[in-house]
Amino acid sequence: MDDRSSLVATARQSIRKGSKSFAAASALFDRETRERVWLLYAWCRRCDDLIDDQDHGGALGGNAGAADRIGQVRGLTALAFVGKETGDPAFDAFGLVARETGLTLEMAGAVLDGFALDAADWQPRTEADLMRYCWHVAGAVGVMMAVVMGVSPQDDDTLDRACDLGLAFQLANIARDLAEDDAAERCYVPLEWLAEADIPPGEQMKPPHRAAMATIAQRMCRIAHAHECSARIGASRLQPRQRWAILAAAGIYGEIAREVERRGPDAWHSRTVVSGTRKVQWIGRAGLRALRPVPRSCLAGADERRFTRRDLIALAGRRGISLP
Repeated sequence: MDDRSSLVATARQSIRKGSKSFAAASALFDRETRERVWLLYAWCRRCDDLIDDQDHGGALGGNAGAADRIGQVRGLTALAFVGKETGDPAFDAFGLVARETGLTLEMAGAVLDGFALDAADWQPRTEADLMRYCWHVAGAVGVMMAVVMGVSPQDDDTLDRACDLGLAFQLANIARDLAEDDAAERCYVPLEWLAEADIPPGEQMKPPHRAAMATIAQRMCRIAHAHECSARIGASRLQPRQRWAILAAAGIYGEIAREVERRGPDAWHSRTVVSGTRKVQWIGRAGLRALRPVPRSCLAGADERRFTRRDLIALAGRRGISLP
């Protein structure tokens, strides 16, 4: 087995263990794109695990030493980018996919800045802060995914819409995981939203506030839907199999958001998941949608998004957040 085959095999195991939804969607890509998606995922997963001291998204470790771990991740990423072996297959995978597709170190740095925010126990104050966080940890990954799929780094509008898909995914994740994040003493709900609902910081998931938190989660899911609609416009510009995979992923994660919205205060009694059967149904439905024009409902829904990738990059630059 050559070096590339070994890295691809290791990356495939990583996505199978870390994200069944992404693994299912990735099977729809052509072989070359599928392997490159696995390589990129392996790097993202490994960075997250190293910084959070966890294993494929399991229980969070302690925050002690997080700044040192971020420095380690930045250093390994930089080494891999210039083609040096790191001794870690996930970072070597990043170097490989960057060389094959034209990913830049700046793109990777935008993602790592999001991990640094988590390590600093950062909480958003405004909706703009929330969206800026989602840009770093997911929207920037969407941009990298688009480049992996062959979108030109100069195609700003399509990259904006690729970013939107990442934003939609992350907002769905945050809404679904409010209770888990609270148990880990993390909160991604803007402080201004909590204040508007008369919820004291740190008490958001206590029983008296569950109904109000359900309203906040529903608000988050509606924003996710607007960005999902925008992403569908970008997906229409991809090759057929790539479009099929992206629409399948959008449908699966969109269902998570819709289910959280539907369950209301019961959304955190058990984790909201999409069953294997429903994933298969979404894959089939996405195949049909990939052959049709973007629905008018989504064209209208896309106009409701408040922030684009370029808006969020500008916000991050102006606010000058201090990152480890």
